[in-house]
Amino acid sequence: MNVIPTPIPDLFVIEPRVFRDERGYFLEHFNEEKFINAGFHYRFVQDNQSKSSQGVVRGLHYQLAPFAQTKLLRVIQGRVFDVAVDIRKNSPTFGNWYGIELSDDNFLQLLIPKGFAHGFSVISKTAVVQYKCDNFYNSSAEKGILYCDKSLDIDWHVDPKLILVSTKDKMLPDFDNAEMNFLYGDN
Repeated sequence: MNVIPTPIPDLFVIEPRVFRDERGYFLEHFNEEKFINAGFHYRFVQDNQSKSSQGVVRGLHYQLAPFAQTKLLRVIQGRVFDVAVDIRKNSPTFGNWYGIELSDDNFLQLLIPKGFAHGFSVISKTAVVQYKCDNFYNSSAEKGILYCDKSLDIDWHVDPKLILVSTKDKMLPDFDNAEMNFLYGDN
């Protein structure tokens, strides 16, 4: 497992070791001992999976503390452009976003700690996304930021005329009006 830092503190790309031969491939997409040895001490308690069509944008979602979730995300079919936005007050990268293509070809994963809003766009015909969470879903703590907030200026890698967004996500507040209760260093 290779741990790749991003320009945003505490946000990491995980590159699993993939063994390929004429039969196909094998990889460990999660190994608790290797994560602990890499300095990650998360106890994942819930696995989620979604399937979406091309052009779908999901996000930007998070749960307020103390119900916040660290997520380990991967794509098991297709390709997505995955985005994490730093919403930790006092962070040197507060309000900055990082995006990366995750696919069933590159096997990359994104480790998104508490204090980040998360979303993705589907850039293939369909995509199946799977992610681990270190806390359970709590609807009363669920919050979000409007995916098309002009101050964030996220390039979703999808033609804006073709973006499909849920009614719920279209009604999320912009970054400046979103409720956030995270402080940098509290992870």
